[in-house]
Amino acid sequence: MANIVILGAGVMGSAFSTPLSDNGHSVRLVGTHLDTDIIEEIHETHVHPRLRSRLNESVQPFTYDRLDEALVAADLVVLGVNSLGVEWAAQMLGPRLPANFPLLFLTKGLAGDGHALQTLPHRLRAGLPPERQRDVRLNAVGGPSIAGELAERRHTCVVVTGNDAPLIERFAGYMRTPYYHVWTSTDLIGVETCVAMKNVYALAVGLVGGLLEKDGVAPNDAVMFNVAAGLFAQGLWEIAYMVDVMGGDRRSVYSLPGAGDLYVTSMGGRNARMGRYLALGTPFSEAKRTYMPDDTIEGAQLAQAIGPTVETMLADGRLDGDAIPLLRTMINIVCHDAPVAIPWDSFFAGPHKA
Repeated sequence: MANIVILGAGVMGSAFSTPLSDNGHSVRLVGTHLDTDIIEEIHETHVHPRLRSRLNESVQPFTYDRLDEALVAADLVVLGVNSLGVEWAAQMLGPRLPANFPLLFLTKGLAGDGHALQTLPHRLRAGLPPERQRDVRLNAVGGPSIAGELAERRHTCVVVTGNDAPLIERFAGYMRTPYYHVWTSTDLIGVETCVAMKNVYALAVGLVGGLLEKDGVAPNDAVMFNVAAGLFAQGLWEIAYMVDVMGGDRRSVYSLPGAGDLYVTSMGGRNARMGRYLALGTPFSEAKRTYMPDDTIEGAQLAQAIGPTVETMLADGRLDGDAIPLLRTMINIVCHDAPVAIPWDSFFAGPHKA
């Protein structure tokens, strides 16, 4: 059995301990500096306070100041921090990782430096000491996975990806259970681009709740499934373009990391709540400040993380604006408080073909 360290005791990192510990692996769940209360609760009751699910008794909780202890004889480190915690994770892990050590990312997002876009695994690698940047092995899990469902052992389908096919097959073996179904892919760039970009398009689909509330249900009880479907389809179209730009494999778009993850993320949650406020006419900055000050809205967070870089790449021609009208719209809404105006007549254009 393997010794597996999960860094980050949020809902997804903690839920991920379930299939691993069900398979008999030693799982050490290390909270970040923001997770102290969660780790204390797990230590006392083994119930995660946000998941409201009981973790296996074999899962060992650690506070972040005990990371050295947790890493002893570790075979794998799983990154379960949020996207804003990647640089912190690099600082914590950099001095402690042995040579040629594998990392497995649950963290989703893209990073922009004002000039170019990077996946978060590559962003973390850039934050490691130079002697570790060359040999750290980057891997990730992607696909439609709601943490609460995984913690309760509902059937879940994901992809584990990395550049070393035998290695990712070994990791898939660590995870597979009768309820956790795992496929492998060597398209790390494509998978990570899909699972990041889906958040901003889920926010776009979330606009429909507010549009429907504003216009009302029709006299014949018609709602706005057509509207949501159009936004969903355009989102996939644009994800395909972005995967091309990033150098990934478009096959990831039309499977679990793209279509599957966009579907599950569009079903509700914080993106949908924020989308409703936006479509009802509240500017993003006001909606965030007034209604969701303590919530992480993943679609908005991604728009803010990549928006300035996307605008630079549009200005210098490295991105084709005709290919991403919905992304441009969502960046304007989130980053510049623009009103909601869906550019329907610009959809399904641009230089690429489905």
